[in-house]
Amino acid sequence: MGMTTIDKSRVLVVDDEPQITRVLRTVLTSQGYQVRTAGEGEAALSTFTEWHPELVITDLFMPRMDGLELCKRIRAVSTVPIIVLSVKGEERTKVEALDSGADDYVTKPFGIEEVMARVRAALRRAAGGATDVPAFDVGAFRVDLEGRRVHVNGNEVRLTPKEFDLFVYFARHPNKVITHRTLLEAVWGEASQEQPEYLRVFMGQLRKKLEPDPSSPRYLVTEPWVGYRLNPNG
Repeated sequence: MGMTTIDKSRVLVVDDEPQITRVLRTVLTSQGYQVRTAGEGEAALSTFTEWHPELVITDLFMPRMDGLELCKRIRAVSTVPIIVLSVKGEERTKVEALDSGADDYVTKPFGIEEVMARVRAALRRAAGGATDVPAFDVGAFRVDLEGRRVHVNGNEVRLTPKEFDLFVYFARHPNKVITHRTLLEAVWGEASQEQPEYLRVFMGQLRKKLEPDPSSPRYLVTEPWVGYRLNPNG
C-alpha cells in the first residue's frame, strides 16, 4: 500500500521520558508520519496550537501539566484523536483519561506493533472513511457523518471522535438491543475484549451530552446484563 494522504499525518508525542519520545519518533517517522515531541503538557499545548497535529499520543504523569489536563485543554478546542500511554495497573487513571477526552490507551511497556495499529486505527476513524450518506435522521437525532456532528432535537452536541463512532453505531441500529461485545468490536475493533470499562465510561459521556436527565436515560437505555439500546424517540 503506497503513501496515502494519511501516511503524512502529523503526530504529536508527549512524554517526559526522552527514550520513549525517541523510540516513538523513530518508528512513526520511518512509517512516513511527521512527528513533533514535547516533554510536558504546556510545551505540548503550544506545539498543538501552532502545528495542528492530526493525532496526539501522550503520557499521563508529567511535570507542570499532566496528561489529563492536556486532554481536557485539547478537547476544549478540538476533536483530534488522543491516545494515552499509561502504566499497567492504573485502572482508575485510565477511566479518568477516557473521561477527560482520550480515545484510546496503550499500556507501558508497549509493543511498537500495538502502538502502530492504534495509531492507524485512530487516524482512519478520524478521516471518517468513505460513507454512503453524508447525513441521516433517526428520531430526535440528526447524524452528520461528513461533519462528524450530532444534533439532538435541533441542538448540536460536541462529541469526541470515539463518542461519535459509538453513537453512529447506535443510530444505524435503532431500537435493537446491542450487546457489550458487539459495541466494543464495532468501535474498538478486534483488540477490544480486554476493554469493557471503555464502554461504561463512554456511555456515561454520551448520556451526559445527549440525555435531558442522564441519571434516568430516555434515549440510551441499559438492557441489564446484555448491553444497550437506542430509543431514538425517547
